[in-house]
Amino acid sequence: MRRRLTLLVAATMCLALLAFVVPLALLLRTVAQDRATATAGADAQSLVPLVGTADPEALRTSVEHMAAEARAPLTVFLADGSVLGTRAPRTSAVRLAALAGVSRTVERPDGREIVVAVLGRPDGTAVIRAFVPAAELTRGVARAWLVLAGLGVALLLLGLLVADRLSRALVSPITELSTVSHRLARADLTARARPDGPPELREVAGALNHLADRIQELLREEREQVADLSHRLRAPLTSLRLETESLAGPDAARIGARVDAMERAVTGLISQARHRREPDAYVVCEATSAVRERVAFWTVLAEDTGRAVTLDITADGTADGTLPVGVPADELATAVDALLGNVFAHTPDGTAFSVTLAPRAGGGALLTVADDGPGLSADLVQRGTSLGGSTGLGLDIARRVARSSGGRMDLSTGPDGGARVTLELGPPASPQVLP
Repeated sequence: MRRRLTLLVAATMCLALLAFVVPLALLLRTVAQDRATATAGADAQSLVPLVGTADPEALRTSVEHMAAEARAPLTVFLADGSVLGTRAPRTSAVRLAALAGVSRTVERPDGREIVVAVLGRPDGTAVIRAFVPAAELTRGVARAWLVLAGLGVALLLLGLLVADRLSRALVSPITELSTVSHRLARADLTARARPDGPPELREVAGALNHLADRIQELLREEREQVADLSHRLRAPLTSLRLETESLAGPDAARIGARVDAMERAVTGLISQARHRREPDAYVVCEATSAVRERVAFWTVLAEDTGRAVTLDITADGTADGTLPVGVPADELATAVDALLGNVFAHTPDGTAFSVTLAPRAGGGALLTVADDGPGLSADLVQRGTSLGGSTGLGLDIARRVARSSGGRMDLSTGPDGGARVTLELGPPASPQVLP
């Protein structure tokens, strides 16, 4: 925009300068020609009284003296054929003036000829000729044109400088508004625009700041609502814990461990909702240990429901036997829980399932959860869509975890007709030292 404004001013100034300089240059040339012609004509007119009254000898002396001082050749042609002053041929204009007794100015290729007929001499009509060469007609014109050109260039440069300053003052607030909008898009809700520039831009800056304040307020209200909803889960969890403590044997320990894990998840959700975490561009976790831990957790429930569990982790092809991925460990665990929770929720008891973790070409890992159930529809990938009476958020959570690492999620049908969900988990943004 700044460049376009400068080009627009430059084009406008060029047209204005051409409309001003070209006529002025032509006028200067015309003035120079008229000035040279007027000077030569005045010299010729000054000889008219002398040629009409002086005797031949005095006339010769006076003409010779004036011809020597004149800027243009000055010649007097007498009726007896004598030529006084600057030697010059008797041109057709001189002969016509002698015959007709008229004075005139004649344009010639080499200059301008001025002839003045002097009547009343005893020997006949005399003719005074003043000749202005072409070089004399244009003397000083080239220098005047150079001055005009220099003045035009100086004015153009000055106009471009002023246009650049004005366009910068206009574009800078727009650039700042763009920067603030990009910061808001990156979840930097502290970004605010500085009202500056024309009134319209100040109004846009104020509207953008109001929008940022409103977004920040809405997010704060949403986090508080999520925290409140999560806090409501503490009452049933407390009741469940009390009932667990009344049990005895290995089932009490197992159920107590699950209640503790659920309470930790609820506490983490409250903390995350009330205290927004800044995004980390260099998150990393070791996928093999995280997947092993979550599969071990769900294996206990699988045994209770008669499900066969197969865990296949391939990390031998990597440099250190690990599979680092670009997602936090808790988010990867959440994705695994969501996928395995779908298996338990949407397949009958006794349905076998498998979990496979392998290296991904280009870094990262491929996490596949497959079951021998009836399969899932591809429409279930949409957030909030469920055909089994659930919330419909499980697959969407897994998909967002994969996308956050630069990967994606594929939903397909296995060889036996069951559901097959594959998460492509991208590598960390930069190498990190794993604990």
